[in-house]
Amino acid sequence: MKVGFIGAGKAGCSLGKYFSVSKADVEVTGYYSLMEEEAIWAARFTDSHYFRNAEDVIAASDSVILSTPDGVIQNVWDELDKGKVSGKIICHLSGSLSSDVFSKCGDYGAYPISIHPMFAFSDKESVYQQLKNVSFTLEGHAHAVALWQEIFAELGNATVQIDQCVKPKYHAAASILSNHVIAVLATGFEMLMECGFTEKEARSFSQVLVRENVEHVIAEGAVEALTGPIERGDVDTILKHLAVLDEEQKGLYLACGKKLTEIAKHKNPERNYEKMEALLQA
Repeated sequence: MKVGFIGAGKAGCSLGKYFSVSKADVEVTGYYSLMEEEAIWAARFTDSHYFRNAEDVIAASDSVILSTPDGVIQNVWDELDKGKVSGKIICHLSGSLSSDVFSKCGDYGAYPISIHPMFAFSDKESVYQQLKNVSFTLEGHAHAVALWQEIFAELGNATVQIDQCVKPKYHAAASILSNHVIAVLATGFEMLMECGFTEKEARSFSQVLVRENVEHVIAEGAVEALTGPIERGDVDTILKHLAVLDEEQKGLYLACGKKLTEIAKHKNPERNYEKMEALLQA
């Protein structure tokens, strides 16, 4: 498959490099971007071509990936010469948008698909090396999904096909698993700093606890990984915790605690968590 990119941001550059250094049957044709210098850099980085317009990318490629910010995908699609897209696979990398952002794509003989890596791209130059461990969700036309499933299988990446109607919830889940976890960790670090830790000490002292817990959840699941006072039904300890938290900390603690109680009930169906549930509803 020949793959070209419209847009040369972190995700597009990283995927292009990942494809170009792989042994899979995928060829990066090149890049076009309104930011000319970015497209030239991306082409050099991936040993591909710099295109002066989007139509040249389309002509040279079997699949065209619109690797632009989410907010402009619709505009880029609307402005493409639809007479050039017949037989092409038209892709975007948004987690929240579905393939139907390519309105009337089928009417022009093209095959729409959204391809989303469950990964945070932090830079253009190095993170492509981590993509071998990344999973991708695919949503769109059956023909496009089937071809990209083959490509990712050859690359060694796991894929899951999802329906377009669940894209917003899927993206919300990814945000919770990524961004919202940062909010929980930041709150924990701040509380340790209130206990006399420096910020560096807070991160350093808790690193084994955090890593081991996350790895346990990934390996065994949330139910098996759960420990602590809520799981034990230790109401007295939870009362002590709530008594020393400020309102913002208490709000986060209660929200998480309610979910942890649900998990605890699954782990220990023989235990009575009514007192814990009543306390956490406060």
